[in-house]
Amino acid sequence: MVKIVAMGDNVVDCYLARNEMYPGGNCLNVAVHASRFGALSAYIGAIGRDKAGELILAALLSERVELSRLRHIEGPTAYCLIGHRKADRVFLEFDLGVSMFTPSKQDLGYLANFDAVHIGQSSGLDAWVAAASRNSLISYDFSTRREPEYLSEIGRHCFLSSISGAGLPEMELNTLTTRLLAAGSRWVLVTRGRAGAVLYGASCAYAHPARLVEAVDTLGAGDTFIARTLVGLLNGQAPQDVLGHAADAAADTCRYHGAIGYPAPIDIGPLTSTIMRRAQKAHGENLAHTPVAGSD
Repeated sequence: MVKIVAMGDNVVDCYLARNEMYPGGNCLNVAVHASRFGALSAYIGAIGRDKAGELILAALLSERVELSRLRHIEGPTAYCLIGHRKADRVFLEFDLGVSMFTPSKQDLGYLANFDAVHIGQSSGLDAWVAAASRNSLISYDFSTRREPEYLSEIGRHCFLSSISGAGLPEMELNTLTTRLLAAGSRWVLVTRGRAGAVLYGASCAYAHPARLVEAVDTLGAGDTFIARTLVGLLNGQAPQDVLGHAADAAADTCRYHGAIGYPAPIDIGPLTSTIMRRAQKAHGENLAHTPVAGSD
């Protein structure tokens, strides 16, 4: 069985129009979906001792994610307030809470038990990517980061580099992927929303169209795609088959609210009402929910 650990961010995504919060965050999402796709999955991160942290913990336990390196810290769990403008989700406000942490020697040593570790650029762990790569293969989500030096510095450590490329011209995508492969990335995944996805290797590229569905919510679809691609590559599946399964999985994620589900009434601490009223006053035009489609 493939073993994958995700190390980094978590958050509760607060949908103001629904008055619901959902567990999320790139690394948490990858850990959960890797488990759903049959991997032995673990998560290293930090949550607060509050209702949001309890929701995240319950979801991870329900999904059979190993949590021996999960920190429970006094302070608020990270949150993100989310609205919608027409068919697009809008990230309104956020607070990182206790989610940013410094990996210990024990954390880094723990990585040696796994075939791959997933880290995302939003986790603030770039300084430890090189050390992590000495113990396990690296999956890294660059999201929308495009700086050449950044791609080269992190990409040289990666087994799988992932980029969100929706709307980017073909020439720019080719430049990005060429740089990552030249730096040393074994595989480069580019997700492009409705335009599908492309998986690049050293001497080949595989493209797959998006599976278009009547979407409820696209949050987490890209993380689903990354998780399924990573599981498939580690299992030795053919790249074209990997992309097909990943496209199906990402489309399925769009059929429910939240990145992994598990809704609960918004409770991000004693200031919940104040924070929500402020957001509604400042961003009222972005709060109406509209079904959205595609994955980036």
